[in-house]
Amino acid sequence: VQLQASGGGVVRAGGSLRLSCVASISGNFFFVTSMGWYRQAPGDQRELVAVYFTNESGERITYADAVKDRFIISRDRVKHAAYLQMNNLEVGDTAEYYCYANIWIQGTGPEEYWGQGTLVTVSS
Repeated sequence: VQLQASGGGVVRAGGSLRLSCVASISGNFFFVTSMGWYRQAPGDQRELVAVYFTNESGERITYADAVKDRFIISRDRVKHAAYLQMNNLEVGDTAEYYCYANIWIQGTGPEEYWGQGTLVTVSS
C-alpha cells in the first residue's frame, strides 16, 4: 500500500488550499475502513484533522474542533482517494499534513498506513 499526498504550499491567512491523497493498493480483496488527514506542527504531537471512519453501522466523519466549519473532507471510493479542502486558513494551521488510511487486506488483516507529509505554511 502506498499513500501519495499532494497539495501543500504557502498561502496567506484567509486563503485556501486543497490536499489530495490517493491510495495504491495491491490485493484481490480489501476494504478501506478509514481514511483522512492528520497534521504535526514543529514541537507538537501528530493530531487528527479530519478522518472518515467506516464500520458495520455506516460511515462517519470526525473533525478536529480547530478546523470545523473551515475544512471539508471528501472521498472518492472508486479511486481510493481522500481530499481536504482547507478554507479560511489560519497561521495556526501551519504544519506537515499526513494522509492516513486503515485498510483491511485479505490475508493481511487491518493495518495503518501513512503517506509522506505535505507541508502547509500559512503566513500572516
